[in-house]
Amino acid sequence: MTAARPVPPEAEIRAIVGHTFPGGIYTVEHWENFLLTECTGAELLPGGMVHPVVLFHMPILGSKTTIGEMFALGQAESDFSIGIESYDWEMFVPLKEDVPYSISGKIVSADRRTSRNERIYDRIQFQFEVAQPDGTLAARTTITWHYRRGVL
Repeated sequence: MTAARPVPPEAEIRAIVGHTFPGGIYTVEHWENFLLTECTGAELLPGGMVHPVVLFHMPILGSKTTIGEMFALGQAESDFSIGIESYDWEMFVPLKEDVPYSISGKIVSADRRTSRNERIYDRIQFQFEVAQPDGTLAARTTITWHYRRGVL
């Protein structure tokens, strides 16, 4: 049995606000769109439109980060110490297959909270932007996770 990691200092958590990911390009190919759409039980969208479920992974991979790095930045105690508050997807234009989208990402907030049952957690928000080749914003995702720390 592994001993629990100590609760990171609140200042260390607040200090990650503004952290940016390297960023990069992500292109959704037809096969990927087909498989994503198929797993939702839906039909392919017309005109090469990409199913919105792609926003679960496209921004993370396209910004050159991983779920593991996101866990590490918030100093997660374990994979099981993460709770999902929300995934907010804003789509400004339809995403399309075979378009090289520019992806950027950063941490926009990080703060320590206490729940009603006196459990400590850090609430961290990651924001990713998906831009078309001409620079026009196509989509934005905001991921809010809770990093559970223990009881007061």
